[in-house]
Amino acid sequence: MSKIETKKVDLYYGDFHALKGITISMKANTVTALIGPSGCGKSTYLRLFNRMNDLIDNVKISGMVMIDGKDIYDRQTQVDELRKNVGMVFQKPNPFPKTIFENVAYGLRVNGVTDKKFIEERVERSLKQSALWEEVKDKLKKSAFELSGGQQQRLCIARALAIEPSVLLMDEPASALDPISTAKIEELIYELKKEYTIIIVTHNMQQAGRVSDYTAFFYIGELIEYDETKKIFTNPENPRTQNYITGRFG
Repeated sequence: MSKIETKKVDLYYGDFHALKGITISMKANTVTALIGPSGCGKSTYLRLFNRMNDLIDNVKISGMVMIDGKDIYDRQTQVDELRKNVGMVFQKPNPFPKTIFENVAYGLRVNGVTDKKFIEERVERSLKQSALWEEVKDKLKKSAFELSGGQQQRLCIARALAIEPSVLLMDEPASALDPISTAKIEELIYELKKEYTIIIVTHNMQQAGRVSDYTAFFYIGELIEYDETKKIFTNPENPRTQNYITGRFG
């Protein structure tokens, strides 16, 4: 069974038709890259899965968005519960003005967890998962703002993982980082897919090629092609995909 699925999803911002009949099915424990030129609908599509588009005025959505076989736009859906299951990492690192420890513990505390030992264990585990533990274990009480940009982004990943989601959304998580930090984030994505299903928006073709199992190419709100990354990059079916990947447009 698919972990994540969209069927004929249309999304309008007012009169603007941002997503046009998008149907995609993603397996558990895979990384799917969303590629395409700016403004083509990649981030809008990504934000379907934690219902972040709900926060924008005049949004109309039709079609089905399923996680684990449940329609997440059903009236019965508890959006807070959904967002616990679907972690999000943004383009720019956005740590809270708190200590390194409290940044990771934040989601647990907000969800009413008070057991000190449990919180400590979960914080350590999340920092290990995000490959940051060794670098910060002796300075957990220091401000998160003392970390480098790459470390801050891994801290934001640890914060997302602390509440144990099953899906991780990443909106250009390395675009603001230097090449060394970018490589660390990419290695991390490769490790994390053992436990999570990951969707990543990226402008970087090489990155999509390196980190993803599947790639979806969007253009002006349409899904042009979706397939295994190897096939998309070596033998795409659609000439527009070929043109975009080889840099002839976009």
